[in-house]
This record gives sequence, C-alpha cells and structure tokens, in this order.
Amino acid sequence: MKTKVAIIGAGISGASIARVLSKYENLEVHLIEKAPDVGWGVSKANTALIHGGYDDDPDKYPVRARLCIKGNRLWHQWVKELQISHVWNGALIVALQEEDFDELERLLERGRKNGVPEMKMVEKEELFHLEPGLTKEAIGALWVPIVGQIAPIPAVIALVENAVANGVKTHLETEVKGIKVENGEVRGVETSDGFIEADVVINAAGLYADEIARMAGIEYFEIHPRKGEYFLFDDDVPGPRRVLFPTPTPISKGIVVTTEISGHLMIGPNAQDLPPEEKDNLATTREGLEEVWEGAKKLWPQLPPRSKVIRTFAGLRPEPTGGDFIIKAEEEVWGFINVAGIRSPGLTSAPAIAYEVAGIIQRDLGIRLIEKSSWNPYRREITHFFMLPPEKANEIAKRNPAYGKIICRCNNVSEGDILEAIERMKFIGVKTPSVDSIKFRTKATTGTCQGSFCRPRIIQLLAREYCVEPWRVTLKGKGSEIGIGDVKALLRGEE
Repeated sequence: MKTKVAIIGAGISGASIARVLSKYENLEVHLIEKAPDVGWGVSKANTALIHGGYDDDPDKYPVRARLCIKGNRLWHQWVKELQISHVWNGALIVALQEEDFDELERLLERGRKNGVPEMKMVEKEELFHLEPGLTKEAIGALWVPIVGQIAPIPAVIALVENAVANGVKTHLETEVKGIKVENGEVRGVETSDGFIEADVVINAAGLYADEIARMAGIEYFEIHPRKGEYFLFDDDVPGPRRVLFPTPTPISKGIVVTTEISGHLMIGPNAQDLPPEEKDNLATTREGLEEVWEGAKKLWPQLPPRSKVIRTFAGLRPEPTGGDFIIKAEEEVWGFINVAGIRSPGLTSAPAIAYEVAGIIQRDLGIRLIEKSSWNPYRREITHFFMLPPEKANEIAKRNPAYGKIICRCNNVSEGDILEAIERMKFIGVKTPSVDSIKFRTKATTGTCQGSFCRPRIIQLLAREYCVEPWRVTLKGKGSEIGIGDVKALLRGEE
C-alpha cells in the first residue's frame, strides 16, 4: 500500500518537494494550492537570484547556510533537466567606502566556511573590468562567480509539469480549511473541495505556514511579511552584466541592480516589515519606491528616465520567528512536516529543501522510500518560439503555421506559443483560464505596451480552448474577469 502525502502550497518549495517525492513508487503525492495556478504566492515576485551562499551566518542560521549552497549546486543540474531559462553571471558586493571592507571580509570568511568556491576580493581595476557601468565611487568588491538568475514562476511551472508527468496529482483552486489529526497522527486535509486523505502532510504554505500549522495544533512560530518593492524598465535600457549588491545591513542584502533573465533592468528591493495580518499587502508606496530609486543610483548612477519604467511591483517574504528556515517533522503530530519561514534564500535553497524533506520522511517518520525505475527527470520539451534563432523559428513555423502568427509584438510571442501554454496549463490542472497564466509561461503582456495590443488576442484563444465566453476569461483567476473594453476590442478585431 502506498503512503499518501499531501503537500500544501505550490510555490518553489512545494513544487520542488513534489518533484523529488515523485521519484518514489511507494508514495502517492498530492499537491494542494489555493490559487488558480502554481507559483502565484511568495514565489511570484522576488529578485530571482540563485544566491552564492556567503550571506547566511552558519552559527545563527545553520539551516539557511547549509541549504543555500547545496541548493545552488543542485540548480545547476535542475535548470538543464527542466529547460529553465538561467544565467550564471556572478555577483559583486560593492564597497563604496573604506569601512565596507570590514563587512566584505566577514562575508568572504563566512562564504568560505559555508563552502562557497572561488570567492575573492577585487580591487578597482578588476572591478570595472567585470562591470564597466558601475558607479565611479566604487573602491572594490567581493566577487562571487557562482551567483545566477532564473525566472521563478517558469521554474515552478517546470517543476510541477515534471512532477505531474511522474505521477503527482494537483489540486488547484483548493483552499485548506483544516488538518485532521487523530490520536496524535495526521489523517488528512479538509479543503474547499472536500477531504484529501493523507498519512503525511507537508506544510509549504509560504506566508500562511503558521496558520496551517495552527490547524494541526502547532503554535510555536509566527510568520510576518517583509515587503520589498521593485522597478522594472523597458528592455532597451542597458543594465549591468553582473548582479550588483551594496554592502549588506543586518536587515537586508540591500537594493540590488540587475538585468533580469528576460533582459530588463530591474532595481530593488527595499525591506519593510509588516504585521502578520497584512499578508496580502502588495501595494507599492511612493516612499518605498523612492528609497529603491535612491539606493540603486548609488550603484548604477545612469538610471534611465522614469518614462522608461514599464512596471513597479512588490513582493512579500515570509519572515519566521527566529529567522531560520523551519524544516522538521513535528513530534506532537506524527506525519506533520513543517517547511515554514522559507524567506531569502528560499528560491536558491528549494531543491535542497526538497531532499531534506525526503530525508525527514525516511529518518524521522521511518518510511522507507523506494525509487521508481521509470522516473524521468526531464521535462517534456518546450518550444519557446520567441527565444529561437530566426532559421530555427522559420523551420518550426513552416511545420506549424500557428507559430508564424505573432500575438505579442513586444516579445515576439506567437499563437503557437500561447496554444502550447494552454495545453500545458490543462496538463497540470489549471481550471480557470487567465491572462496571467499565459504571461508567466510565454512573456506575452510583459513588454513595452504591457498587453495593450496582445491581451484581446490572448483572451480569444483562452476562450476558444477552454470553451467559455470571452467575458469568463480572467486576468488572474476568479473575481478578475476581463473588462468590457477587452471584449469590445476582441469583437472589433482590433490590431
């Protein structure tokens, strides 16, 4: 008989755990997510960095320190297996004054203690060779070559696709209402869509992990949100080749300047602690954005005019009691595993967290895991027509004319890309058609015009493929049905 496992939360941690647990033939794995699609919580809005592992103090935050560097190494393998866009461009932690070198030396020593390879201090000449556009006020830096970048939501999507292909069952738009515990043992999960029987429950609920834990009678920690705000610029604005950090403070790694994976200059985040009840507060503020702007200028003085900003946004990080990741089987409730407080560097650590959980299931719960001989680590090949060189794109468009019809002019996204995205949405169980689900799979609507041209066409395709009226298509799930303007544009056939 298979052991039934319920994972609560389809963010980067939950998706990674689902993928790793899909390796084992004696597990029946269920991935539960209250949002309409995967990766729409904490994983949705962050700096998208694969950190180097130098920042976390192993004496103060031993779990973070251990799993960050391990996760970095695993991502080098996972991005290849899952066709996740990535770059290993390295990071510079920049000194602007002499006293910064004391902190950089501490980071260098800490990184070596954590096992980070190839770190070194660089002086001005080498620094400006690595990053010519850096502020002339810079006097040196710590160079960390193993830092990289990925696209977080596409990474979650890739993980879930691979997990589902290997047998994981998804339950999207399914909110957890309670944890059933009898005689000190987990029995299952009460949800908005009925009861899901489970022998093991893994709480990877991000900002709401403390609330899920309380449903099982576990109350020793609390999660509060830490907000970070960002600017994203048009893709014709030049950005740095490396990830640029200021010398960090006790509360934050500082305002980062980077060219994100799609080629857009991005600056942020700041750090503002919010009370626990503000876990949905994603509003940007004039004061916060001004703090980001001024902080970024210290590293990258040639910021473009604000007319080149195409988007501002905010993300929330789940800050736990004590600051360290909470990853453990709870003794008072057999079968309940917390994966809570996964704040930065949670994206980096996610693959290592997944293997940590598999180890907990075997070691602490005594469930012997039996590997599948048929487990496939590779994601089904994705076309990504908009990323192909012209000769390859022309070849594919000849075979399938849908790839020759451009829907998003800003990012060269074709009808074929959108139809493929819809098919993949259905494969992992996305029930409600949304423009955001297409955006995160194809980059459509993320360019200069922010969807003013392509959104009506995307709505038309979603309506057709999901067999619904256009006005039942949503922007980001139920309650965000499209506006009448989009429907009128669609009906008029506006270009």
